[in-house]
Amino acid sequence: MMTIAAARLIWPGCVCFVGIGVPSAAANLARLTHAPDMVLIYESGGIGTQPRVLPLSIGDGELAETATAVVSLPEIFSYWLQAGRIDLGFLGAAQIDRFGNLNTTVIGGYAKPKTRLPGAGGAPEIALHAKQIFVVLKQSPRSFVAKLDFCTSAGFLNGHGERARRAIAGAGPQVVITDLGVFKPAADSQELTLVARYENVSVDKIRQATGWPLAIADNIDVVATPTADELRVLRDLHKRTEIAHAGDVLRSRKTPRPLTSQVNA
Repeated sequence: MMTIAAARLIWPGCVCFVGIGVPSAAANLARLTHAPDMVLIYESGGIGTQPRVLPLSIGDGELAETATAVVSLPEIFSYWLQAGRIDLGFLGAAQIDRFGNLNTTVIGGYAKPKTRLPGAGGAPEIALHAKQIFVVLKQSPRSFVAKLDFCTSAGFLNGHGERARRAIAGAGPQVVITDLGVFKPAADSQELTLVARYENVSVDKIRQATGWPLAIADNIDVVATPTADELRVLRDLHKRTEIAHAGDVLRSRKTPRPLTSQVNA
């Protein structure tokens, strides 16, 4: 539901900066259904990539093989992102607060964290410069927190117009999609507000999975269940990916490794 709900929000012709995981699945589902002319850009330099399977990482050769062009990472960030050519940036996170600020750095204190996460990557720049941001993550009190352990990527900072006062280029997180529902920032405060829930998911359940007093829209939509076509395309994509990656593992196991002495020679 999270993947399909996110994919539906992508529009035809969208220039989308996409990461790995659910963002990649959602973007490619949109490309294979209602938005075939969207332009997928990955941080590693692939422009207009059309992967047949979901990439394992931004360095997956599948992205370069199916791209219209491959450019350097500095060009992706300077010429495309910072120049305002990215319509939509898709981000994930370990933590999010009520104003859409994101943590992908550490859980616990920075000096001695309980868990060290993958880190920032290009997320801070994407959060600042993409025309708008979509965030996807699973929802629980551990991920929807009153205060981030570390702010990796800026959303609306402290809300109430602070992002605009700081003249940050992009519009910030316009939608947050979780495994329970959909949130959008309030017009005045920019506080994330529940605007839609999935079928058979109650507002009380969503409230219990939120680490702050949840703002709720006057009218809450129910996200439509997946269509047969959406399910078919998404399942086919995951199946192709599973087969391809299983083949990669088998090939790697069959490739003989050179002896240390041979390597040194």
